[in-house]
Amino acid sequence: MGTDQTRRLGAGGAIDRSRPVEFVVDGTPCTGYAGDTVASALLAAGRVRVGDSIYLSRPRGVLTAGVEEPNALVRVSGAHDESMLPATTVEIVPGMDVTLLTGIGVLDQRPDPAEYDTMNVHTDVAVVGAGPAGLAAARAAAATGARVVLFEQDFLLGGSLLADPGQIVEGEPAANWVEEVRAELEAAPDVTVLTRTTVFGSYDSNYLMALEKRGEQFGGTPRPGFSRQRVWRVSSRRVVLATGAIERPIVFADNDVPGVMLASAVQAYLGRYAVLPGREAVVFTTNDSAYDTAHALRAAGADVTVVDAREESEPSAARDRAAEAGLPIRSGSAVIGIDGTTAVRAAWVVPIDAAGRPTGEPDRIAADLVAVSGGWSPAVHLHSQRHGALTWDDELAGFMPETPVRDQNLAGAVTGTYWTEGCVAEGRRAGRSAAAAAGFPGTGEGSDTAGETDPAARRRARAGSTRQLWIVREGSYDTHIVDPQRDQTVADVLRATGAGMRSVEHIKRYTSIGTGVDQGKIADVTTIGLLTRTLGHEASDGGRLTPGEIGTTTFRAPFTPVAFAALAGRHRGELFDAARTTPAHPWHVAHGAVFEDVGQWKRPWYYPRDGEDMDAAVARECRAARQGVAFMDATTLGKIEIRGADAGEFLNRVYTNAFKKLPVGKGRYGVMCTPDGMVFDDGVTLRLAEDRYFMTTTTGGAAKVLDWLEEWAQTEWPQLDVVFTSVTEQWATTAVVGPRSREVIARIAPNLDISREGFGFMEFRETVLASGIPARICRITFSGELAFEVNVATWYGLKVWEDIAAAGADLGITPYGTETMHVLRAEKAYPIVGQDTDGTVTPQDLGMDWIVSKTKDFIGKRSYSRRSHTEGSRKQLVSVLPVDTSLRLPEGAQLVEPDALGGYTGEGLPARPVPMLGHVTSSYHSQALGRSFGLALIKDGRTRIGDTVLASFSGRFAEVRIDEPVLYDKEGARRDG
Repeated sequence: MGTDQTRRLGAGGAIDRSRPVEFVVDGTPCTGYAGDTVASALLAAGRVRVGDSIYLSRPRGVLTAGVEEPNALVRVSGAHDESMLPATTVEIVPGMDVTLLTGIGVLDQRPDPAEYDTMNVHTDVAVVGAGPAGLAAARAAAATGARVVLFEQDFLLGGSLLADPGQIVEGEPAANWVEEVRAELEAAPDVTVLTRTTVFGSYDSNYLMALEKRGEQFGGTPRPGFSRQRVWRVSSRRVVLATGAIERPIVFADNDVPGVMLASAVQAYLGRYAVLPGREAVVFTTNDSAYDTAHALRAAGADVTVVDAREESEPSAARDRAAEAGLPIRSGSAVIGIDGTTAVRAAWVVPIDAAGRPTGEPDRIAADLVAVSGGWSPAVHLHSQRHGALTWDDELAGFMPETPVRDQNLAGAVTGTYWTEGCVAEGRRAGRSAAAAAGFPGTGEGSDTAGETDPAARRRARAGSTRQLWIVREGSYDTHIVDPQRDQTVADVLRATGAGMRSVEHIKRYTSIGTGVDQGKIADVTTIGLLTRTLGHEASDGGRLTPGEIGTTTFRAPFTPVAFAALAGRHRGELFDAARTTPAHPWHVAHGAVFEDVGQWKRPWYYPRDGEDMDAAVARECRAARQGVAFMDATTLGKIEIRGADAGEFLNRVYTNAFKKLPVGKGRYGVMCTPDGMVFDDGVTLRLAEDRYFMTTTTGGAAKVLDWLEEWAQTEWPQLDVVFTSVTEQWATTAVVGPRSREVIARIAPNLDISREGFGFMEFRETVLASGIPARICRITFSGELAFEVNVATWYGLKVWEDIAAAGADLGITPYGTETMHVLRAEKAYPIVGQDTDGTVTPQDLGMDWIVSKTKDFIGKRSYSRRSHTEGSRKQLVSVLPVDTSLRLPEGAQLVEPDALGGYTGEGLPARPVPMLGHVTSSYHSQALGRSFGLALIKDGRTRIGDTVLASFSGRFAEVRIDEPVLYDKEGARRDG
């Protein structure tokens, strides 16, 4: 190719001829201009063939000029190779290394050095699409003072106007009008204009997801700190969809030969890129829009013949004007096939009847370009993602939005309005209406005389009446390509219907039509049209089915492909699972803590002193908690504030026990269950006021519990007045534990009555510490010992931790970690959700029948009457004591009956499967008991107290005795000191 510009026009276009750009395609140098895409540069250099198809290995060429391109797919190599990019959307940059693909991408195995980030935005009006309707809508909304974000997937504003920059819009050339509106919007203080940004998903409450490809995205080494792509998360009061329409092809024999293109694409290459795709052109159309392409081709010096599928008797103002201009026109005819394999050499043209069947002998018309327009499909994807209804418009042959969805407006071609002045008028009205609904009424509607035309006439002004010609019937249909990217033909559709497929969704999956990178933008509506012919005999009235009766496939996000790297953003590498630390973390580090990861938190595991291993450190920490005083950083517990007049009622429904009548100033331990009655999470909840509660959750369960509460509040009980706020990181918590803990609390909170009589278990007090710091102190224990939890605002967390350490220094106060916490709680049989439970455990299985209300309803209650919950052998929580008191059982060890081994000698493994009774869930060595012990879930465990079973682990067996769950202080005498 080199610097060959054989198809480049001498003037015009939106390219910058003063800035040539050299790049490489398949190892061959190529030159274009700034503003070119890879596709336009290839066409300018005379490159028609862009590769072969994925399955049939048929030569393929550029078909479109936008994101719907199914053929010209490329890989751009560099610091981050990226595959399956439409050449029609890839801007050329100096040094770019491009490889044409055959429909199969190559995954770059190297780590991507680029950065990706996310932007969260709230706006009043979001306008999607910057064609004439979108620009007019953004301009009108901005004039009211509303905050506006305008999204455009292209790197230039203008939409369809870019293909015809000379047409007149509001009295001036389109290029000038676009530049004027752009300047106004960029100068406005509350307007954001985002090019190269595709809104790929639309969700409830006008929540939009968009991907911005930022500038130098291809080639070279990413600049430090430069974000290659950015995901925008947008919450908007109102949305204006001005997403335009996508032109459809017509199916005929060999319609995939390089040189067959959509008519709108040909016009775009002529008007925007100053590229002449062919010098001898046949324009094959079913509507008026392609006549603009025919005129543009002729003005560029091409020989043009128009083949119009509509009968001459059908009125068409565009055809009449073309005839007056001397363009050759063949009405009531169709292109039946192509002469050529690697490039178009001629088109075979024949008269057709109403069913698209040839009625005469074909004529060969020499051509190197066939520009096709089978009508327009409004880009209803984002509308449909919000469950917006669609209706089939028979005259325009397209699926139209029936009505806008809530808080959205529609404007332009997405509504079937194809006339530019009509689009601008609709856009103005939509922008003003959206702004007014968002609270910015502005100066009123004003006069939109251009938009007062009859809506049907306004739509027909560009497209005219569209003939529904889906296929030109001829031959075996093996080369009638329906989906170029998937190599699916009319024959494949007929095989699907012949196999009994009737639903368009089933046919899509039977054939794979619409499953490629373009996601059916080219093939889906055409396939539906084909089904009106193949399934027409099944219509209920005996006539032909309409596309509306067949229906569409589902329009799912994303509208265009989105890289996983972009969705991940900065959450990769060290930030993939960001570590969270508590305010006291520096103290823990300074005092030699060994950490473990719990959820995302770095929690002290144990605090070894010189010469201590983990067992020695944990033993020392346990002795301090049981015999003196110890303290633990409990900041990581999940914390959720629950507010509202119905907060108590809500908690009554999610917890198995009662919370509605809990007095202010007290707390209560509660268990949540799933609808099948299994334990989901647990924790203590305080009642701060009549309409305000403070819930704690497990460290690892905080996020899922918040999601759980929101789900039930929003989907099941929306009538309840209740809201939730995560406050996990707003509070720092220190647990002070042990027989002498009351002395430490008395020193840091001298104004607080902490006596046994004045401060009962499961009560809390608001106080001011000796340091002047406000605090909330609770009488809660997770060890069975006398204990207090001191809660302060996070920014005081380190200070209060240090104050507690100082206050207990003369008492030998000892910091302890999560391992000691586990030992202490296991001695009291306090379960850990997720460790002693596995999603199949009920509160009753844990021996906690007392926490399950018999008088109120709650999530999971009905499940307790199921036979599976009341009959048979359920696993129950018990303790297990190895006969060898020094043996610490591995957690997860299986428990079996001694006689189940059938004479097994203990060497190797038994010859047959051995039924399991249960498994060990927790296992430790206890200082208080002077031996090892564990907790286990065992079938009918509570009826087997005193039995001996075998624990199986590491290829060996050991005898263990089943005992009561609570092994230490069974009467609970130590709880109150």
